[in-house]
Amino acid sequence: MYIVAIGWIYVTLLMAVTEPNVIAGILTFTLYGLLPLSLLLWIFGAPMRRRRLRESEALDEVVGKDDGGDAGTDE
Repeated sequence: MYIVAIGWIYVTLLMAVTEPNVIAGILTFTLYGLLPLSLLLWIFGAPMRRRRLRESEALDEVVGKDDGGDAGTDE
């Protein structure tokens, strides 16, 4: 998926370079390149973010278990 993203950025960068003025080039690169690509990567990255969240919650449950000891009596 990242090779497609790199290719899309390359194509939109070349489109932006061929624009007649700088403002049109910046708008072309932003509106045709960065915004759609960031949205696409965010949508396709959701399953990985969800999986990482579940894994971290499972790890917190294992690490955060109470061992039944009472530290209050040691004070």
